[in-house]
Amino acid sequence: MIGRILALLALAWALGFALFMLSLGKPLDPGVATDAIVVPTGGPGRIDRGIELLQANAARRMLITGTDPAVRPIELAVQYKTSPRLFRCCIDLGHEAVDTRSNGEETAAWVRKHGYRSVRLVTADWHMARARLELRNALGADIEIRGDGVKTQPRFAMLLREYHKYLLRRIVLMLGIGGA
Repeated sequence: MIGRILALLALAWALGFALFMLSLGKPLDPGVATDAIVVPTGGPGRIDRGIELLQANAARRMLITGTDPAVRPIELAVQYKTSPRLFRCCIDLGHEAVDTRSNGEETAAWVRKHGYRSVRLVTADWHMARARLELRNALGADIEIRGDGVKTQPRFAMLLREYHKYLLRRIVLMLGIGGA
């Protein structure tokens, strides 16, 4: 009996991991417009992609969530070879978030403040499932979330870690613990 239960759990884990792998975030067509773009810090290509989309008029405004409080907009403008004017008019830096969960909370406050109805989430392909889960939890069902995955080449061990983080967080939310 216990052997069958363990076998079923192992099978469910393996199928879940396969689905996780199939659902890695993919780039969204730049022509798809949303009210806002949200970019959690933490990986290469994310901010570049967000700026590119903002310049292509894919959204009105962008939040870079989880930015170190010491970072100033002008420093990012120089680093990403972007006009400081774009940062002044259209890019906000969120300094409160320290992890994926607080990225969702910081983003939700920003979205409510601006009254946005749709958000384009730009993050690494391997991070998309958990980032979207946290954002959905913080925003609720009324706000449309469009995922825009930045292509990476994650190692297998990183994918396993991320899958386990995703599973754990999903279980915690299903149990009603640690929700928004």
